[in-house]
Amino acid sequence: MAKKQKVRVLFICVGNACRSPMAEAIARRDANDVIEPASVGLFPLGHIPMFTTAILLKNGYPVDGLRSKGITRELWENTDLFVNLSGETIEMAFPDASDLEVWDIADPFGTDAAFYERILKELRERVIALAVRLRERNKNGRSNSYR
Repeated sequence: MAKKQKVRVLFICVGNACRSPMAEAIARRDANDVIEPASVGLFPLGHIPMFTTAILLKNGYPVDGLRSKGITRELWENTDLFVNLSGETIEMAFPDASDLEVWDIADPFGTDAAFYERILKELRERVIALAVRLRERNKNGRSNSYR
């Protein structure tokens, strides 16, 4: 039986400071069998805010290696599935809309810990649902679609 490859998923938000690093951390821990996650920002903040790391750690998610960064050509070219968390319309930048998902999740930047916690919960639900779909895809032998 052939080994199933992980899907390289790129989580994109505005500053790569809250939503996308949280999604990356969740995928690393809860979906590492099917997702190889990375995250970037359209306008990277340059650091991960205290509330982001605090909420992740409080919920058992490691923060090692998380940093706010922009996209590189190499990362762009080596991504299987793009997840747009930015709230921005960036679909025109993607050559194949089947490789893009848009998750409408509010930006917690500048809010309180309770709001960060709510966003983490929403992201966890979405990442887990994506992992379930990808596991099902692998089980059924489909390799051309991530939806």
